Amino acid sequence: MKRIGVLIGVFLVLVATAATAQTYPSKPVRIVAPFPPGGVADVLARAIAPELQAALGQQVIVDNKPGAGGNVGAEIVAKAEPDGHTLLLASAGILTINEFLYAKMPFDPAAAFAPITVVGDMPNIVVVHPKTGLTTLAGLIDKAKAEPGKLNFGSAGNGTTTHLAIVLLEQAAKIKLAHVPYRGAAPAVQDLVAGQIDGLVDNPPLVLGHIKSGAIRALAWAAPQRMAILPDVPTAAEAGLPGFEASSWFALIAPAGTPAEIVARLNAETVKILRDPKMVETFAGRGVRLVGNPVADFTAFIPRERARWAEIVKASGVKLE
Repeated sequence: MKRIGVLIGVFLVLVATAATAQTYPSKPVRIVAPFPPGGVADVLARAIAPELQAALGQQVIVDNKPGAGGNVGAEIVAKAEPDGHTLLLASAGILTINEFLYAKMPFDPAAAFAPITVVGDMPNIVVVHPKTGLTTLAGLIDKAKAEPGKLNFGSAGNGTTTHLAIVLLEQAAKIKLAHVPYRGAAPAVQDLVAGQIDGLVDNPPLVLGHIKSGAIRALAWAAPQRMAILPDVPTAAEAGLPGFEASSWFALIAPAGTPAEIVARLNAETVKILRDPKMVETFAGRGVRLVGNPVADFTAFIPRERARWAEIVKASGVKLE
């Protein structure tokens, strides 16, 4: 009887292995990172790739295809074979913003992809130069109301999430700021540190070191909870401005039509990876919260975000070719 039990166990293992192979045919998996190397999307993709490779038992590579706010890389994935072997480390812009910014899109974000999971969320933070004398978000709002358009806030460029976060701040606080667009976030941060502009609403990685050195001052997180990297900085709601929440989030998606069992497998394996304590700690130190949510939750989240950002883009008046 014991031998029969062992044989049955071996049989079940073989069946499970065969089912796994059937669910995920053996050939390389490509994760397209639609932004240049070194950015958050690229870093997240390269952190996930080796772990996913071990879980799937096949090669996983990261392929950078930047351009047009992520649309170049996204188009490649949108038109790929829906077999789970071409994935996209997408930004919030690709899935919920670009369609309202660009006059013409090479794909329909609402129909071109199969959501897998949100990988990470990076809340924005409101920062100012000390020369402004501002120490609180309430003080910034009061100053902006007293002198509309006088405070200069930089961004990574027209239509970027850092620009739209400024528009959202203006809407939430009913204020007017002077927008100064740059060609990228780095030069905007450089000018803020130099005192050439008054403030930014940006993601943590580029500003964190300058906040800690005292070169710039953090006023509030545009997030529902405080972040561990700067625990003394209040949320916007705590600072008196409920409803001001803006973040750059990134997600793993596949081409529309990818079989449900493959999407489920990718979700399960990716969520396991994102739950690893060492990975959570590493990204928390960069201001990124790892998420790893169910397919259904992510699927329901996208249209809500799309509706919200459509209004913000409209208010910005920006249209890109």
